[in-house]
Amino acid sequence: MRVLGIESSCDETSASVVEGDGASATLRSLAILSQDVHAIFGGVVPEIASRAHLTAIGPVVAHALREAQLELSDIDAIAVTHAPGLVGALLVGVAYAKSLAATLEIGRAHV
Repeated sequence: MRVLGIESSCDETSASVVEGDGASATLRSLAILSQDVHAIFGGVVPEIASRAHLTAIGPVVAHALREAQLELSDIDAIAVTHAPGLVGALLVGVAYAKSLAATLEIGRAHV
């Protein structure tokens, strides 16, 4: 099984691909993009973080897939951070993950 993981809870957009099963899993790729813009404010600004995730999430996921030498059609499941975190930032990741899952016709499971 190949799982695409997406994380957007605060000021980093990241994606990874993990392959294997419950007994043995291998990290195929990991792409992380940090948002340095917050440094001038002395902390994370939620609205800026959300907007930065919007522009970064597609390229970050594409990078993770390239690094894993896979196409979207090779993905069996998508995992996404849904809590805790900044609400707007989390919504970007969840909406992106749900859109990909719908496009790929990947079923929905809850953990």
